[in-house]
Amino acid sequence: MNSPSLLGKTAVITGAGSGIGRQVAIALAGEGARVVLAGRRISELRFTGAEIESRGGSFLAVETDITNESNVKALLNRAMEGNDRLDIAVNGAGVYRGGAVDEMELDAFNQLLATNTIGTWLCMKHELLAMKRQRQGAIVNIASNIGDHLTRPGAGGYAASKAAVSVLTRTAALEAIGSGIRINSISPGPVDTTMSYRSGEDKAARDARISSTNPSGRVARLDEISSAVLWLCSDGAGFVVGQDLVIDGGASI
Repeated sequence: MNSPSLLGKTAVITGAGSGIGRQVAIALAGEGARVVLAGRRISELRFTGAEIESRGGSFLAVETDITNESNVKALLNRAMEGNDRLDIAVNGAGVYRGGAVDEMELDAFNQLLATNTIGTWLCMKHELLAMKRQRQGAIVNIASNIGDHLTRPGAGGYAASKAAVSVLTRTAALEAIGSGIRINSISPGPVDTTMSYRSGEDKAARDARISSTNPSGRVARLDEISSAVLWLCSDGAGFVVGQDLVIDGGASI
C-alpha cells in the first residue's frame, strides 16, 4: 500500500494473534506503524510479533480480555506509554458459535454478545476517550456480512452480535466525527482463516463448498481484507465516515 500517512502512527489491534487481526497487524507494521498487539493468548501475540520483527518492524504484545473493562483500560495505557497518542484502532477480536435459535444454549449466546458486541463497544469507548484528547484518530471495527447483509440459518446468534457492531459503528461515527475521529467497519464474507471451515472439513471440502455458493468462487485472501482496513485507516479515506465496507465476493448482492 505504501501509505506515508501510516508511518509512525500508534495502532492497537485486538484479536492480533490469529486470522484477520494478525494479518492487519503485520500489514500496519509493514507501513511503519507502531503496532500494539492485543489478545487473550500471549503466545499467539508473540507469534505475530515474530513475523513483524522478521520484516524489520517492532511490536508490543499485551495480553487482554476485551470483555474486561480494566483489561481494556490497561491495554490503552500501555499503548500510549511514551508518546501519549493513539492514532489507529482496529477492533478485530471475535468468536463464532453456530446453532439454530431454538437450539443454542444461553452460555454460547452470551459468549457471542460478550466478545463480539460488548467487547467491541468497550474497546471503542476507551479508544474514543483517548482519541478525543488529541482530536484525531481512526477506528475500524470488524463486523460480518452475516448480520446486516445476509441471513444464514444456524448463525442467528453470531449475526445478531455482528449486526450490533455495524449499528454501534454508525452511531459512534456520527458522535465522534466532530472530534476529528473517523469510525468505519468492514463486513467480510468467507476468508481464508480457521473460521471458514465447518466441523470436519479439510481445505478441499471447504473450497468446494465455497466455490458452489459464492459468486466469486473462492474465499478471500487475508491480504485482500487487510488492504481494505489499511485504506480506511489512512488519510486516503479521510472523508469516509460511518461506512460498512462489505468484502464478500458478491455473496450479499
